[in-house]
Amino acid sequence: MRPVTLSLGVVPQQSSTRTVNLWSGLLEEIGRRSGYRIELKPAQDIPTFEQRLAAGEFDLVYMNPYEYTVYHRAPGYQAFAREEGKLEALIVVRRDGNIQKLSDLQGRTLALVPAAFAATVLPLAHLRDQGVAVTPKFVDSHESVYLAIIRGMYPAGGGVRRTFERMVPEMRAELRVLWAAPPVTPHAIAAHPRVPRAVVEQLQRVLVDLKHDATGRRLLQEQGFTGIIVAHDKDWDDVRALHIDLLDPVLRQARP
Repeated sequence: MRPVTLSLGVVPQQSSTRTVNLWSGLLEEIGRRSGYRIELKPAQDIPTFEQRLAAGEFDLVYMNPYEYTVYHRAPGYQAFAREEGKLEALIVVRRDGNIQKLSDLQGRTLALVPAAFAATVLPLAHLRDQGVAVTPKFVDSHESVYLAIIRGMYPAGGGVRRTFERMVPEMRAELRVLWAAPPVTPHAIAAHPRVPRAVVEQLQRVLVDLKHDATGRRLLQEQGFTGIIVAHDKDWDDVRALHIDLLDPVLRQARP
């Protein structure tokens, strides 16, 4: 009997090739432990990913906090797990650059990921609140933001702590954090309503147990996770409390 195959969508934070490389080992191990085959369906950019989310294309999804609050309403994705800890938005600059404070970004162009909650919406909202006007320039992924800053294409960009820390040390050494946001509940691991409850519960047990053995811990560390915990929809009430609907001008700016 062939194992049940479940499709997985992952919010693009790196190039498609790097996303596949990062997730392949973890997904293979989850499949071995759960008895289900998890098939990664990479999207080349965040707008494409969100179109596929809205259509309910994925059985399982790893998505950012804002996306979860939207696509929980429709088509009804339900979170069942999340990474431990909190998500921290950043504004990053070159270590040897002349940007020392947020006001130095007035009138400058920032490298950003389109429609990304922590890496784009939160930095733009904070800059707006500080009266700092910037022009967004959209690139494909978090990795592309960091590379563009290193190469001197832009003076600053938005990111998150996890992808920043996961860069190779030689690249990270060329950057520094100019601003960090108060942490919020991180990305959700959610299932489409069509996925049977028994399947979701089995996957939840497997994910939570990963941190309890050496192989699981190694695979989690490759993702930048310390562990995965059980999640409930209410966990993202801190994100809802940011009143994202009041950020409509920022959200429009965050889309190319």
